[in-house]
Order: sequence, then C-alpha cells, then structure tokens
Amino acid sequence: MSESEQLLPKLPLDELLGEVQSRLQAVVAARDGVHALLEAVVSIGRDLELETALRRIVEAAIDLVDCRYGALGVIGDDGQLAQFIPIGVTEEQIARIAHWPHGRGLLGLLIKEPETLRLAEISGHPESYGFPEGHPPMHSFLGVPIRIRDEVFGNLYLTEKRNGRDFDEQDEIIVKALATAAGIAIENARLYDATRRREIWLDASAEVTQALLSGSEVGDALGLIVAHARAMAAAQSAVVVVPNGAGRLMRVVAADGEGAASLADLEFSAAGTLSAAVLESGEPRAVNELRLGAEPSPLLDRMPDGPALLVPLGAPPRVRGVLVLVKSKGESPFVGPAVRMLHAFAGQAAVGLELADTRREAERHGLVDDRERIARDLHDVVVQRLFASAMSLTAVARLIDRPDLAARVQHTVDDLDATIRQIRSTIFALQSARDDVAPTLRGRLVDIVEPAREQLGFAPGLQLIGELDNAVPDEVAEQVIPVLQEALSNVVRHARASRVDIVVEASAGRLRLTVADDGVGLPQDGRRSGLANLTERAERLGGSFEAVAGDAGGTVVRWEVPLQPSR
Repeated sequence: MSESEQLLPKLPLDELLGEVQSRLQAVVAARDGVHALLEAVVSIGRDLELETALRRIVEAAIDLVDCRYGALGVIGDDGQLAQFIPIGVTEEQIARIAHWPHGRGLLGLLIKEPETLRLAEISGHPESYGFPEGHPPMHSFLGVPIRIRDEVFGNLYLTEKRNGRDFDEQDEIIVKALATAAGIAIENARLYDATRRREIWLDASAEVTQALLSGSEVGDALGLIVAHARAMAAAQSAVVVVPNGAGRLMRVVAADGEGAASLADLEFSAAGTLSAAVLESGEPRAVNELRLGAEPSPLLDRMPDGPALLVPLGAPPRVRGVLVLVKSKGESPFVGPAVRMLHAFAGQAAVGLELADTRREAERHGLVDDRERIARDLHDVVVQRLFASAMSLTAVARLIDRPDLAARVQHTVDDLDATIRQIRSTIFALQSARDDVAPTLRGRLVDIVEPAREQLGFAPGLQLIGELDNAVPDEVAEQVIPVLQEALSNVVRHARASRVDIVVEASAGRLRLTVADDGVGLPQDGRRSGLANLTERAERLGGSFEAVAGDAGGTVVRWEVPLQPSR
C-alpha cells in the first residue's frame, strides 16, 4: 500500500463530501449569525428613546433565534416586575389575558436567580406557575438576564421557536451576546431619557408657575397642570380631583384627554377611593391595570382601563388634591423614573398654587387696608369739614332777617346733613368689606340695593344710620332683608319711578326702614299680597307697617320694629 493511500480516510467519497458541505453550511450559518447579531446591535443602539430601545431589543432577539414571542421584563426597586414589554402578542390577545405578569413562576425565578435558563417545555419545570386565563399557549423557553454593569436591569424572555424546534446552545450564545450589547444601549437610553424628562419637567413647571404668578385663574392653571402631566406621562386621560365638603366628597376641577367632557365637575364620595387614600398619605400610587368597579366611585370607571398613577398635589398636611393619570389598556405601567418625575412636577405645581394663594391674599389685604384708609380719611377730613360747614351755616341762618333766605340756608344745611349720613353709610360699607368675615347687615343691605341699579335704570339713594351691625339682633336682621327686597321689587315692577330713597335707621330701641319713590303711587284696586306679607313680618316682631302716598307724589313705605322683639 502506497503512502498516499494510507493517508486517505477510510470513508466513502459521498460521506466525505457531505461532511465537508455540512461544515461549510455551519460556517456560513455562523457567519450569517454574526452578521445578524452585529446588525441587531447597531439597530438597538440607533434610537435613544428608552421605550423604543427596549422594544427593538426584543424584536432583534426574536429575529435572531427565529421564535414567535418575546418579552422584556424590567425589574423595579422592590424586586418585582415594574415594566413588561411583550412582542408577538396582538392587542386583542393582550385584552383577553386575565392579568398582567406579576413576576411569579419562571419569571420570578430569573429575577431571584439571574442566570440563563433554556427549556424544551415550560410546564415541565418545577417553578412553572402556569399561564393566566386568555394567555396564548407556549412551550419552549429561553430566558437571559440583561445586566448594566453589576446591576440586573431585567430579563429577556423568548418562547415558541418556530417549526416546533427547541432553543439550542447557539441560540443561547447569540442572545447572551445581544443582552450584553443591550445593557450598553439601555444605559445610554436611560441617560438620554433622564435628560429629556428633566427638560420637560423644567419647561412644564416654569410655564405653570409663570401662569400662576402672573395672575391667571386657578382653574386655568389646573388645566395647564393636567395637560402637561398627561403629555409627560403619555397618558390617555388626566384629571385633578380636590376634597370638597370637609373631605367627604371629591370633585374633578380639571380634566384633559379622553373623556374630559364627561369628567368635568364630576363629584363623588371619597370613602374607599384611591384618590382619598393618596390624599391622606401624601404618597403617589401606581396601579398596573384598572378594572371596572375597582373602587366605589364613578371616576375611574369613566377613564381608560389601563395602568394608572395617582400623584398628590403637595405634601402632608397641605395636600391640595390628587393628579390622576391613566393609560390605555395593554400599555406599560408607570415605572420609577416616570413616577418620580410626575411626583416632582405635581409638588412644584402645588408650590406654585400656594404662592398664587399667598399673592392673592396679600392683594386682598392690601385692598382692605386701602378701603380702611379711605374710610378713615372720609371720616376724619370730609365728614368733619361738612359738619363744620353745616354748623356755620346754621349759625348764619339765625342772623338772617329775611325768612326766604333763612329757609334757603336751612335747606342747604339739611342737604349737608343728608350728605354726611350718606358718607357715613359709605364708610361703614368700606369698613365691613372683608372676605374673611361673615357678611354684616350693612353689607347685606348694600348687596340688595346695588343690583337694583340695572333694573331701575338709576342708582337708588341709600342711607344707613346707627349701629346696624351691632345693635340689630339676628332675628330682626333676617326679617328686614326680605322686607327691603320686597319693597324694591314693588318699585321696579309697578312704580315707574325716576328716584328712590332708602333709609335704614337703628335708634331709640327701634329699627326703621323707609323706601320712598316718585312713581305713579299705589293702585287703588291692585293686588296687595306683597304689602300683606310686609305687614305680617312687622307684626310678628311687634312692629308696624304702612304704605302711603308721598307729599310730592309717589309712595312711601315705612316698616318699623323694636330692636328687642316681643315674645
């Protein structure tokens, strides 16, 4: 046997060629796998949007190992699944699944023990928890952790390799290499996402604060808050609810997005609601999925049934309300960075609301101070000078021999006295115009007379004499208010007057109300039910009432009762 014959392997030629071809195909497949892996690495690093980058990672993994389903589970600070991104499952299939993955079974095993796991049959593993109702069937499984430096960010889950095959060692190597590259891409995306969120937060906070401090209405500012928060969270619907009725009720004061029209001004009981719980605790609360009837209020039932986030506006004990954000069903739940950003935004907005309240309170106090200063100046300067002038004229009138001239001077003195009474009434009205105290009798009387200006076409004259706010008991005050309303209503409807003078006086232990007009006078055969009502109110307090013709025409109504009504 020659030397060349001894070197040839004792194999049939066809088998030798088949082996060579098989190894060449393996080399080509490996080359194609490396090319596909390189393309996948470039693809997942192309987009800096975190959500998009995570989806690209799952899609690339599915393509590399040729399987039907894939998902990426993000591990939260509590060691549970904070975010779950499925690929290959349609929205209709997601809607049929009973509940979102919680991180139990094999998913939980990979969280507790972050090592590669490859199975031919999922149900055969002792840690298999089973699938929720409505979940599509899955058999083969490959799970690979994604690490960012020494931190386990999450896990890649791949199932159902096509054509009934099982995942092999080559698939495991490729996915592990992809997971390594994915960790770098995720870190870059997280840094970009944090920067972008910070910019959005700063812009939104600045706009809301500027609107509040520039004098915008609180309702407009709350509208800005919900609009910006909904955009920041990519939510379908957003509302702000505030406590009402000593905390027993909650009311929607601003709404944006889907169903905003049906949510506006919605009022509901606070008992047992998530909004009340967040209001009391002052801590945000995320819900992975809303279910119809999840709480005994109509609020969440009118919003989309996806993931929700409830954020307090402010910190205890000054929580002003709750910002409620809801996504569509099947979307990713709210995770740590988004929750922290929205919590910070809501806190900043609450600070802006507090500053706006403080500014308005300072303006109100400034207005009250101005009114008191004006009232003081009127009393100390104008009234005193008018009073001195009236006394001087009275003294002069006594020295005048001609009766007609003396009468004219006395008439001027009477006008000055009437002017002094009118100014004093104005002084009392200015001094009692405070928003933080109960309305006084003077203020209530002025509030009745002022609106009559538009109905009459001219301003009625009003004189308030005596210590009306201190000397008139509540029982009498509650009667004189409707009496004045009825008397003015009669003038508006029947008198056709061009002048009305109203005098309310508390003196000598009695309260007197006089309403005089220059109209057509009392009808002889008209209805008197209104006058009978005024008579009854007076007699109930031991007083009297009359309506008579004026000396110069028109009607004079006099209603008089004792300040201490008889029992």
